[in-house]
Amino acid sequence: MALRVANCSGFYGDRLSAAREMVEGGPIDVLTGDWLAELTMLILAGNRLKGRPGYAPTFLRQLEDVLGPCLDRGVRIVANAGGLDPAGCAEAVHELAARLGLSPDVAYVTGDDLTGRPLDLVNADTGERLDAAPLTANAYLGGRPIARALAAGADVVVTGRVTDAALVTGPGIWRYGWGPDDLDALAGSVVAGHVIECGCQATGGNYAFFQEVPDLAHCGFPIAELHADGSSVITKHPGTGGLVSVGTVTAQLVYEIAGPRYPGPDVVARFDTVTLSQEGPDRVRISGVRGEPPPDTLKVAVTVPAGYRNTMTLVLTGLDVEAKARVAEEAIWARVPRESFDQVDVTLTDRGLLRITVMDADRRTAGRAFSSAVVETGLAGYPGFHALTPPGDATPYGVYWPVLVPAGEVRSAVYLNGRPLPPEPEERATAGAPVSGPADAPVSGPAGAPEGPGAATAHRLGGGRRVPLGRIMGARSGDKGGNANLGVWVTTAERYAWLAATLTTARLKELLPDLAPHRIDRYAFPNLNALNFVVHGLLGRGVAASPRMDPQAKALGEELRARLVDVPEELLP
Repeated sequence: MALRVANCSGFYGDRLSAAREMVEGGPIDVLTGDWLAELTMLILAGNRLKGRPGYAPTFLRQLEDVLGPCLDRGVRIVANAGGLDPAGCAEAVHELAARLGLSPDVAYVTGDDLTGRPLDLVNADTGERLDAAPLTANAYLGGRPIARALAAGADVVVTGRVTDAALVTGPGIWRYGWGPDDLDALAGSVVAGHVIECGCQATGGNYAFFQEVPDLAHCGFPIAELHADGSSVITKHPGTGGLVSVGTVTAQLVYEIAGPRYPGPDVVARFDTVTLSQEGPDRVRISGVRGEPPPDTLKVAVTVPAGYRNTMTLVLTGLDVEAKARVAEEAIWARVPRESFDQVDVTLTDRGLLRITVMDADRRTAGRAFSSAVVETGLAGYPGFHALTPPGDATPYGVYWPVLVPAGEVRSAVYLNGRPLPPEPEERATAGAPVSGPADAPVSGPAGAPEGPGAATAHRLGGGRRVPLGRIMGARSGDKGGNANLGVWVTTAERYAWLAATLTTARLKELLPDLAPHRIDRYAFPNLNALNFVVHGLLGRGVAASPRMDPQAKALGEELRARLVDVPEELLP
């Protein structure tokens, strides 16, 4: 019988009623939730500096609704809401349970917090070295400590920084007893975890073809029915809104990834071996996933205070918008010289919004001295002046800095009801070799040249009609540190052959000129009829430090889908 793992949170701030909906909506075995985006670690660090909890208190609000029913039905609860203080979160769970007259066994996982330890602070993405002291440093742990906690009888498991997929892999290890060498099963669980980790994004949320999704306003959260061989079925509770289709699952598979090899502490999952099939209404089977031994290093999310920032957004309407923007800047910099700030970003959008962001180590410099100067130009500037932001003070921001550490230097520990469980040896895979298949190296080519698979087929197609690219192609984009990920897919092999030959990195830069200064890597996933682009440095030093209006690159895919291209008639709907 499959292990039914349900998700009730995709980020810190997701729908509070979701936990209750998942417990009341039908049978589940494990209730999971993801609270820890990279940005969240900075938010929690700021909360802790202000004397607030270093964990996600919204988890406790959800738990209040479901703890009793979960104990009655034997549903285990696994969440990474412990953030920077798993022990404090576990204590808060005990206090909540006592108020409710309940006595759950509560475990928490530690070992991820490397703050204060000597680290090689070389950025894993850029090769730069950090010369500041980290505010936080947390290694991404895997699923094995979660499995240990469940095996010891924990009803609730709270962790700090683990991989998002570990929330599914851990229960899978617990139920099926997978060892380190069960690479394919582990890899399958990682893929299932990646699909459901972002909540409703697997069930029609943020879906490119949103018109196909029924009752999106009441979208149900996803469930992974995980089997002993690592295969799974993605579904949702009956009677809920949303959609589970090959398309919605593909959209989530190409979200926030890079190449075909998806590394983690338990296994490297080969996303180029994934097979998707529609098993029935709102049921998509994931099978065929292959795994490779995990790397010898673990990723560590380091955050660093970087200074203060302030943004003012002006609206430019009517004629001569570019000239108005120039006049607006001249007036502002006449009052506060541009060179007085450590960093300035000025963006004029095609919708007539002039967004000016300043950053500086001094709060006063980036504060009201800047925003008030902008407002002072209101009656002495361009015609039609009005702003979307009132003058305000600067706010602190931080930098996300990914580094690597040897896996053997990180030791997890599990506590049950406040007492440590006996330590276990950190087992590593002893067997397994790289899986054959497409190279993990990005594929690229000169402007106008065929790039990757499908070029010959694409050249045999007939003439085209100029339409928005999104009429035949879906997309989903997001952030990975300072890089942006842009995954695109189509529904047939013929469309994929054309897409793979047409959408080169050079062509992508032509369609989205803002990407032109950046290095772009392209990866092919023919098994998913998909391509993935990694745009290096688009988000600067990470979400919290990015001056972009869309700091997480969530809209990048939709911008691409709106661009006009010549598509062969036989490929159009």
